[in-house]
Amino acid sequence: MSLLSSPRIRCSTDLSRGEQITRTIVAHEQPIARVFSDDCVFRIPGYQRPYAWTTEQARELFDDLLGFMQPEPVGVEDMLPYFLGSIVLIKQEANPEADVLDGQQRLTTITLLRSAIRKQMTEDNASELTRLIYQKGSEILGTADQFRLSLRERDRELFQTYVQRENGMAELLKLTEELPESHHHLRTNARMFAEQLCKLPEQKLLRLAQFIVRRCYLVVVSTPGLDSAYRIFSVLNSRGLDLSATDILKSEIVGAVDVVQRDAYTRRWEDFEEDLGRDAFTDLFSHIRMVYRKAKPKGTLLREIREHVPELKQPTVFLDKVLKPMARAYAEILGASYESASHAEAINSHLEWLNRLEFTDWMPPALAFMARHRQESARVLGFFKDLERLAYAMLIRKSGVNERIERFAKLTAEIEREADLSRRKGGDLRR
Repeated sequence: MSLLSSPRIRCSTDLSRGEQITRTIVAHEQPIARVFSDDCVFRIPGYQRPYAWTTEQARELFDDLLGFMQPEPVGVEDMLPYFLGSIVLIKQEANPEADVLDGQQRLTTITLLRSAIRKQMTEDNASELTRLIYQKGSEILGTADQFRLSLRERDRELFQTYVQRENGMAELLKLTEELPESHHHLRTNARMFAEQLCKLPEQKLLRLAQFIVRRCYLVVVSTPGLDSAYRIFSVLNSRGLDLSATDILKSEIVGAVDVVQRDAYTRRWEDFEEDLGRDAFTDLFSHIRMVYRKAKPKGTLLREIREHVPELKQPTVFLDKVLKPMARAYAEILGASYESASHAEAINSHLEWLNRLEFTDWMPPALAFMARHRQESARVLGFFKDLERLAYAMLIRKSGVNERIERFAKLTAEIEREADLSRRKGGDLRR
């Protein structure tokens, strides 16, 4: 496909009542100067994950750009074009406003790099870069500043103040306080860019800015619907940090919440994710799958969560009645940090021993029980005492993974039907 081509792909989507609707998927290969113009106003939806590129990924991009940029006397327009990857947007063709489904990491990092370059440039050249970062408002015309890229609500103010505004980069480099993870990534990447750019002579710095703006390209893929955008995303290869299953679930679940409540539930989801950490949060969803699935997984996490968790059909019910208690329970179990006026020390001792096991098949029944009965400390103590005994008995007997899954799945089922787990038959943990 030519760098200047603009293909349109027609696709038909079957509706439940049998009719068909035709939607247009538009793909353009565009230079950075065109990507960050009045043609598009990029917005990172609140349900997207935070900025996550580390200095390793940002440095790789920077080194690639320098390595690919051809030296003088080759003119900028004669340089070979450099392909930065693709971005996927939910966007109406005649409307510049675009929700970014895939490409947040690249768009944010490219903006950060251009801001770092701007800091090193003369005033005239810096103002040209500013126009690609945001369009200044006019007091006469009564227009406000229009930022080419708006991050999630939690990151937006810092990004505008310290990255997009003209004098912000110097202040960002000087920040010393502890920052949330996404803000920390922005600061460390800014410092890395500043350190590398200081090594470049003025003429090479200008040439790098010209190369990025005029000879670096993104494939901008846009479609008006979320479903078709996800289908595109799933088959495109990109340079970005892949969305995890929980990122996609977040967009589906939180994105389906009524718009009035969506921001509040977005913050709630992100609080759970930040408290647990990204990897543990993904593990939590694997355990939630097993709570509902009660069998060895046979498909992807996404597919089985969708198939076996009926509360997903009511997003606020899932968030309030499933994710919230499960996330709290998981944090307490993993951290052996159960708190209560009585029995807390003994309960946490059992949790510490459970966490030392080489397998985690015991976690689904532990989550199912703790989410239901955490206020009943005496009952919690008895349960985890017996669960520890059962788990270590299976370790000593060298029970295989299938046997463990089956046994703990039966226990989860007994918990869900509120069986008497102290009975010698049926639900006894030690049986």
